[in-house]
Amino acid sequence: MQTDITELLGSQAAYYLEHTCKTIDKSMIHIPAPDTIERLWCPSDRNLPTLNNLQRILGHGRLAGTGYVSILPVDQGIEHTAGASFAPNPLYFDPENIVKLALEGGCNAVASTFGVLGAVARRYAHRIPFVVKINHNELLSYPNSYDQILFGMVREAWNMGAAAVGATIYFGSAESRRQIVEIAEAFEYAHELGMATILWCYLRNNDFKKDGVDYHTAADLTG
Repeated sequence: MQTDITELLGSQAAYYLEHTCKTIDKSMIHIPAPDTIERLWCPSDRNLPTLNNLQRILGHGRLAGTGYVSILPVDQGIEHTAGASFAPNPLYFDPENIVKLALEGGCNAVASTFGVLGAVARRYAHRIPFVVKINHNELLSYPNSYDQILFGMVREAWNMGAAAVGATIYFGSAESRRQIVEIAEAFEYAHELGMATILWCYLRNNDFKKDGVDYHTAADLTG
């Protein structure tokens, strides 16, 4: 396996595999492990159904039982448009093929829109955990703005058997305060229904660019 990874990384292998962080000691990091739920999440205020769905995600696919998670995310048709994502490979215009790809790839879960997952929920929601993305940035308006708006309801995701809901917040954007409150309320309700939640965080503000360099960053937070 190590040889395969080295070959895949090519000239970047040393950069990624031999890096040692000098800022934070590894003893301060919560390392993924088989007991991730018991060690990290059980002491939290998550209810039992939410913990079950977190375990359902961590216990599925090739990485099951390791504490690591690999989720196939596809914002087909709304945020990036299906044409932008799949024009070179039109097979994936079909929502079922997206879920099949996640299954064949051994992913822990598949994350996509209400339309994609809802179209195949009765056939696949019991075979792989669904993560329904409840908000998106639409690109039809001009000029474009950095705004994530709700495209569905949390209970709708629960009704299709989703293990989790996910949402994006554009921190630093003009609409970020509304997004923070909106998603906090949505995630609170998702936890009441027993679903896990995933927050995708991005910085979006033109003033974060300096000398032509874009300092926007992204992060995922799960709970």
